[in-house]
Amino acid sequence: MIDRIKTTFERQAFGVCAWWGEKLNIKTEQVRLSFIYLSFVTAGLHLVVYLVMAFVLEHKERIKRPFAKRSTVWEL
Repeated sequence: MIDRIKTTFERQAFGVCAWWGEKLNIKTEQVRLSFIYLSFVTAGLHLVVYLVMAFVLEHKERIKRPFAKRSTVWEL
């Protein structure tokens, strides 16, 4: 039961902790624990940072695309 809840939550949590774990070459669980510990210290500021990172990860292709070469001015 707990494993099923954990797996479901991991799929729904935007993959931010997994992405940071890959980039920093550390376990995903350690990244999640750091977010939990930060919640006690920063009184919720980490939640805003997490949501911004989730937004950027979901839309990173759209963010990168404006800097790519376009063939015409009208191509968006």
